[in-house]
Amino acid sequence: MQEAMRNHDFTFRLPTDGLLPGERAMQQTLNQLGETIHQQVNQSEVESWERLTRVLTHEMMNATAPITSISQSLLGRTDVKGTPLEPGIQAIYDTSRHLSDFVANYRKMSELEKPMMADQPLRPLLDDACKAYPELTWQISIPDDLIVNADAGMLRQVIMNLAKNAAEAQARKIVIEIAPPIASDWLAPSGRRSHDSSLFILHSSLSLYIGNDGLPIPAENRQSLFVPFFTTKRSGNGIGLSLSRRMMIQQGGMLDLAERQLQGCRAGFILTIQTKKI
Repeated sequence: MQEAMRNHDFTFRLPTDGLLPGERAMQQTLNQLGETIHQQVNQSEVESWERLTRVLTHEMMNATAPITSISQSLLGRTDVKGTPLEPGIQAIYDTSRHLSDFVANYRKMSELEKPMMADQPLRPLLDDACKAYPELTWQISIPDDLIVNADAGMLRQVIMNLAKNAAEAQARKIVIEIAPPIASDWLAPSGRRSHDSSLFILHSSLSLYIGNDGLPIPAENRQSLFVPFFTTKRSGNGIGLSLSRRMMIQQGGMLDLAERQLQGCRAGFILTIQTKKI
């Protein structure tokens, strides 16, 4: 645990099986403390990116707007069309438009509305993703009457983003299950099994494993996966996963990379969602 904390890795899990009651309680408390610190670190990271995004958005828009406007106006002039000046001005216009699109993606990171939390069934949100990606085979193993407390639009978008990434990684199937409350190498919150269900519960939340059989995530990319604008895709903008994590944090949940995969999956995520309020 000390080594993990020195490395700023708060996903450690101490064993709790085969211990005396007092020892088990202490280990469980330390696991809970590690999870709390892990969530706070992630939230602070997201807030830091948000502050930086606001500053960069303002400065970049001030710089690119007049360049785009002036170059577009010049391209419409008769004394520019067909002259050696046109290709250069066109390049300036195209570059400024590309930069403006980039800034627009920055705005997505800083202009999320406050989530509208409500108790609602989870299965319809998953069914929406199934309909949007019929080319994927969906294996969903959750209770049909499972109720979560979330912003339906945000949660649906997170699920859609994960499905989109899976499809782009050449996946053929997506597996969604309740994350098992066993094995310390699952990057899911430490928790307990409910007496009347098989849900993985911690402070009124549950964790879903969402995996796929697409290309595995290279080890060298795992640490940067949730960094805004980090992408290995030629046409990607790198905001999907970072935006999804931020939306989950705003709802009192979390999105993490799974360290262990279910059989048949090569990549997966742990989605922590608030459960129905009692």
